[in-house]
Amino acid sequence: MTDLFDYDAELRLHNELFRAAARVGSHDRVLDIGCGTGQSTRQAARAAVTGSVVGVDLSAPMLERARRLTDDQGLANVTYQQADAQVHRFPSPQFDLCISRFGVMFFADPVAAFTNIGRALRPGARLVLLVWQDRDRNEWASAIRQSLTGATDTPGGGPGPFSLADPTIARGILAAAGFTDVSFTDVHEPVYYGPDTATALDSMLRLLKYEDLLADLDTETAERARARLRATLAAHETDSGVYFDSRAWIITARRH
Repeated sequence: MTDLFDYDAELRLHNELFRAAARVGSHDRVLDIGCGTGQSTRQAARAAVTGSVVGVDLSAPMLERARRLTDDQGLANVTYQQADAQVHRFPSPQFDLCISRFGVMFFADPVAAFTNIGRALRPGARLVLLVWQDRDRNEWASAIRQSLTGATDTPGGGPGPFSLADPTIARGILAAAGFTDVSFTDVHEPVYYGPDTATALDSMLRLLKYEDLLADLDTETAERARARLRATLAAHETDSGVYFDSRAWIITARRH
């Protein structure tokens, strides 16, 4: 069965590219937004050997797991805060780098949120984000949509996993929030949902909150949707596991 930590396995190939792009320096003071169970936070901490890292997330269970893993790995330069980065009062500008791995696409008011985050960064500090490209370029999202066909509408517009998919929109948001030198790097790597169809189905149900999409459906309709999803996952099972194609952006910018 899967748990919260499986998200790291799902994104292993993405994370390697993200870590390389972040280029955490040995003296850096790093802010990690939407840190989850803290994999990106701990990796930053290992690089910032004489610096420090603060991981921020809304989820208490994920932060509890992050703290336990951090203690187990003997990292003393990491702290975690349960907070909403959109409105949290960060201390006066102190961070040299802000990173986020799929943690900034859900802001209700992204300009206000990035402006607030920017207040925590010193002038010239770097911003490195990993975000999804458009829904139609992400096979895992298409699988969910197709499984729900005839059952329910897929969410569209507003905050969501694809809210920063359009470079023009994302660049405009960051510019309005006080960031410059915004650039985009294409990431084309598969996502991994487990060694077999059963595990992949469990991953989809838990990690992507698929059941929430079925909550208002009658039992028979919901079961048909689950069956379609199960069949799609089986069609993507290989000898090395269940994989779906995906596209993401690494967005980099600097605090003005």
